[in-house]
Amino acid sequence: MDKKLKKIALVGQPNVGKSSLFNRIAKERIAIVSDMAGTTRDIRRHEVEILEKDALMLDTGGIDETNDAIFSNVKRKAIECAKEADIILFMVDGKRLPDEKDKELFYELQDLGKQLALVVNKIDNDKEKERLWNFYEFGIDDDNLFGVSVSHNRGTKSLFEWIANRLPARKVEEEIIINSEIEEDLSIEEFLDPVEDINETAQLDDGEVKVAIIGRVNVGKSSILNALVGEERSVVSPIAGTTIDPVDESFDYKDKHITFVDTAGLRRRGKIEGIEKYALNRTTQMLEKANLALLVLDASSELVDLDEKIAGLVDTYGLGTIIVLNKWDENMDSFKKLEDKIRSKFKFLYYAPIIAVSAKTGRSIDRLKDKIIEIYENYAQRIPTSVLNKTIEEAVIRHALPSPNGAYLRIYYTTQFEVKPPRIALIMNKPRLLHFSYKRYLINFLRKNINFEGTPIHIIARGKGQRDIDEDEVEAF
Repeated sequence: MDKKLKKIALVGQPNVGKSSLFNRIAKERIAIVSDMAGTTRDIRRHEVEILEKDALMLDTGGIDETNDAIFSNVKRKAIECAKEADIILFMVDGKRLPDEKDKELFYELQDLGKQLALVVNKIDNDKEKERLWNFYEFGIDDDNLFGVSVSHNRGTKSLFEWIANRLPARKVEEEIIINSEIEEDLSIEEFLDPVEDINETAQLDDGEVKVAIIGRVNVGKSSILNALVGEERSVVSPIAGTTIDPVDESFDYKDKHITFVDTAGLRRRGKIEGIEKYALNRTTQMLEKANLALLVLDASSELVDLDEKIAGLVDTYGLGTIIVLNKWDENMDSFKKLEDKIRSKFKFLYYAPIIAVSAKTGRSIDRLKDKIIEIYENYAQRIPTSVLNKTIEEAVIRHALPSPNGAYLRIYYTTQFEVKPPRIALIMNKPRLLHFSYKRYLINFLRKNINFEGTPIHIIARGKGQRDIDEDEVEAF
């Protein structure tokens, strides 16, 4: 990634939701979110992706005018951070009336001459939008005022589009667009090689397999870790919640360096107390760093709603996935019934293989190791553009592109522009008219012809000369 990234600073008084917005943009829980004012005291930096564009996000400590030495230092750092940034998001609490302190800080930031947005948080419904009128006192233009509810994910799309419009396009994507602007009557083969060259140099596999082990408390995650590494590295106990800190263990297997993260058990938020709450925060941080996830389920007990919620974390982070049924000692007839239940409950993980193991007896542990390597290779693979185009061409011949309202749709060519997970672009004439059901058909056809077992696939319909991608243009199956 280009290290000369534009910087986005989040600034505002304590407890207005900066860390929550930071996490929403980063698509992970990096910042600790708390109702206690002043939880964030240092400047946190993280590379983020906003509508297919890259930036460096800076989360600052809440600014509070006080004689307290800590908060005075926080304000100083926050203002310094804003001066360093290219884009400033000044956040205020929409449930409170604007105060002089907010205005003073906003005017101070306005004087810096940077791209500046006023983000009014906690606008949780349409009725509360009326509160936005109070914030026109800041002298802000309509285009730079956003009423959002970070916790309910309301109004964030417009904000993200505003940010993305002020960020440069990725270099790789620019190259793809340049190639797509060649006259339509040229054959695909005449402009495939440049795209191939771009991606091959940037997407070499480093052989580092990072596996997050997730699941409800006491489903046997620590026992599976011990069985995989061949010795007792993690504390095993029947007491729910024994594992608090994630335990990293690494070893080499079949030319791959595998690092397992034995994550703390997840339970309902209402039952999380004290240090276990922070263990959950660290668990989600580990998921962001992982390539693969072992979703561990207890084969000896009924599936519950919490299993589905935990599985949703895998989908959120776009990880390669293996569903592991631990504590298995039944026959294959029972396995088929349980497999059907899992497929019904976890439809969004239809691509994930299911393996029944027994950490206690060691049953199928070696098979699980092999499957980890196989799924990682699928997750990190880069399919040659010529193979992708041949496969998509065959798919279109078998099931023609739809013609919505008589419009003629045409796919010029297809290329994979990212790995981990695989992201595939369809360069076509009218991308917005391509229905998601046809994208799903193409994904299923790709899966039948190319081994994508265990990995999600992101597919994007892109037009010639198009540089930005709307959220609804990206589908993952």
